[in-house]
Amino acid sequence: MSMELYQEVLLQHSRRPRNFGSLEGATHRAEGLNALCGDEVTVELTVEDGVVREAKFHGHACAICTASASILTMEVAGQPAEEARALAGDFRKLATTGEPAGAVAGRTRLEVMGSVHQFPQRVKCATLPWETLVAALDHPATP
Repeated sequence: MSMELYQEVLLQHSRRPRNFGSLEGATHRAEGLNALCGDEVTVELTVEDGVVREAKFHGHACAICTASASILTMEVAGQPAEEARALAGDFRKLATTGEPAGAVAGRTRLEVMGSVHQFPQRVKCATLPWETLVAALDHPATP
């Protein structure tokens, strides 16, 4: 994937993030923090019958983290929770190596984010929302 495409997708999702805001009636929620740069992101999910029906995020984060969270919400909505969890693991591999594999392969929005591996100091920015997704799947929200 070209660096130009990476930058364009990053700009689109950071300037106009999809699914940004609180999710009323969320069944699962987790907060993530990157202490090195100050990124804070909360991922909220509605999980019904083992399927992520809806995903939203909010917080204060850099452009890479915001874009990654925006893409995450689009990719996991409608997916079985276990597939969303596997996708998070495959995204981590993509962000650290630049090589799409597993559930990431063929998902253009995700493959483009693989260019972040060229900037090792920014990998945590890209992976924070995905780590927070896994934490949310592990922690049902308290009413």
